[in-house]
Amino acid sequence: MARKRRRLKRKRAEAPRMSFGELFFLHKSLFILGAVLIVILIGLLSAFFYVSKNYTITNVYVEGNIHYTDEDIMNMVMTDKLSKNSLYLSLKYKNKDITGISFIEKMDVEVLDPHTVRINVYEKAVAGYVKYLDRFIYFDRNGYVVETSREPSSDVPLVLGLSFDYIVLHEKLPVENEAVFAEILDITQLLTKYNLNADKIFFDSDFHLYVYFENIEVSLGTNDNIDEKVIQLQYILPELQGKSGILEMSEYDENTQNITFEEKK
Repeated sequence: MARKRRRLKRKRAEAPRMSFGELFFLHKSLFILGAVLIVILIGLLSAFFYVSKNYTITNVYVEGNIHYTDEDIMNMVMTDKLSKNSLYLSLKYKNKDITGISFIEKMDVEVLDPHTVRINVYEKAVAGYVKYLDRFIYFDRNGYVVETSREPSSDVPLVLGLSFDYIVLHEKLPVENEAVFAEILDITQLLTKYNLNADKIFFDSDFHLYVYFENIEVSLGTNDNIDEKVIQLQYILPELQGKSGILEMSEYDENTQNITFEEKK
């Protein structure tokens, strides 16, 4: 009889099981919150996959770059995996220019469509560079120092024959005759116009101009008739390919057309 009572007491202590409906009624707010979180998560995942699929960049156009290659510029702008997404890129660079890069004034990013972006590069106007101590000093068309580097450039010529005792970034090179900068600009623009890539240019003490193309030294003399001299130069240089010597054009004009070449053996 005593055992029977103990069994009855044990049965009374067991809590009755609640149905799902009863659980939902008691914890309705938790179920609703969980459902809302699941819906939000599904929405976020759907949006993520939609954006990833429909805003992936497949075309990149780079314009205005000379000193850097297209690939260099792309690596500067698209710095992480998310940068392959045009929506992310447009938000990242919205109303924001990219600055602080050597030889570049600024860059901006333009999203043309969900799969295409254009990177506009505005390079500093470099006319040439000089070597000072262990660095290369790049200057613009007015002689202002725009950049210093430990690396020479293949895009603009090395300028020799200028005398100065110091340099200050963003200030003019302290040369005796500042008119030389206009001459440097003239010759570099003309060389670029006629696709002539000079290694270096040299001014002697009388500011007579010499331009060097590998093993060919071209004596251009003064700035007189410089346009006509460079026009002729574009036709002459291909004929001298593989040779070494001095091309004398300092006396050339439309009347005399005096040009000689002294080949070095």
